[in-house]
Amino acid sequence: MNSTTTLKIVRPSYHHGDLRQALLMAAKALISEAGIENLSLRKLAGRAGVSRTAPYHHFSDKNDLLCSIAAEGFRRRYRQAQSTFNAPNLTAEQKFEEFICGYVRFAADNPEEYELMFGRNIWKQKNSTQELRDVAYPCFQHQLEMITSWQQAGLIGGDNPLRTSQVIWGAVHGIAKLLIDGIYTDAAQIEEVSLCAVRLFLNKPL
Repeated sequence: MNSTTTLKIVRPSYHHGDLRQALLMAAKALISEAGIENLSLRKLAGRAGVSRTAPYHHFSDKNDLLCSIAAEGFRRRYRQAQSTFNAPNLTAEQKFEEFICGYVRFAADNPEEYELMFGRNIWKQKNSTQELRDVAYPCFQHQLEMITSWQQAGLIGGDNPLRTSQVIWGAVHGIAKLLIDGIYTDAAQIEEVSLCAVRLFLNKPL
């Protein structure tokens, strides 16, 4: 009997439908470890345990991959915001508070996605794909619709929903970025800052 043992490398088996999601998850892990600049479709294939050509069946290039990660983030955030806004058991004030705090929590829980969703790598360089625009713009529009309804209900001030929405978004985005960039590191502190923002916009005592 041959005492030499031959080891066979077993690659993960994916169905066509779930390979794309597996690649997106692997890409987020690679970005978390080494940054966007060090991500490539070749490295992605290695991390996912598939052939070097497999990622190209789902993403035309690196930018397409990055936009797909961002699009997934917008889809999840949109579903969260919709669920809160449509919750029948919450008051308008509770919905606004969850909108602010939930936004910051989403950024804290998904820093790589968040950086792509709102970062210069895609938007400033005008690299957004149609897939990304198709999910990002409705997300922005939904935020405007929520702010409009809260203004009409007298919950928050301002007579221009668009400008009010931009100011509120700028505030929560700033809080989220301070957390992601490591300026704020205490989760309890972030929650307190978020609630302070809620009270300011609702014109309540601090």
